[in-house]
Amino acid sequence: MAFTNTGTKPAASGTVTFSTHVIGALGIDWATIATTQPLPAPVPGGTTKAQTYTVCVESWRVPLGMHVETRKATATWT
Repeated sequence: MAFTNTGTKPAASGTVTFSTHVIGALGIDWATIATTQPLPAPVPGGTTKAQTYTVCVESWRVPLGMHVETRKATATWT
């Protein structure tokens, strides 16, 4: 993911929250699991930093025939 600081001051810290959905064989959304990770800080003003994340879901939450999809990521800078 790429995080862009459109301001002029450095973004010092923050978190990104991933919303991962457990999807059944018929396409039914059974659960949404939130995972939070730190952002790649600091990000100087007017620049972009990229970071790769691995999102894990416990195997018992994804029975045979189901799959997971991460559909939303929300960044919060502090």
